Amino acid sequence: MEINKTIKDNICSIALEGRLDTVSAPDLETIFNEISESDVKELQLDFKGLDYISSAGLRVLLRGQRMMSEKGGMVITNVKDTVMEVFEMTGFIDILTIK
Repeated sequence: MEINKTIKDNICSIALEGRLDTVSAPDLETIFNEISESDVKELQLDFKGLDYISSAGLRVLLRGQRMMSEKGGMVITNVKDTVMEVFEMTGFIDILTIK
């Protein structure tokens, strides 16, 4: 998976490409750990290039959502139908802010 991160004015934007699974989830979790110790108030996740998400990826997203609910907020955009189905089946559609 490829992760592209930019931070500007307390907003962190992360674009994901590929698969968010057991292999790649720790990479995103490392970034979330860095964000938790920063002044970032908003986290924007762009899923335009994300083709697949596993339970490991869902776990990391849940951690990010909890962390950002204390700091400001987290928004996920450009979710493909296959990933949206996973969100719907797992109930994450009710937990995450998806635009």
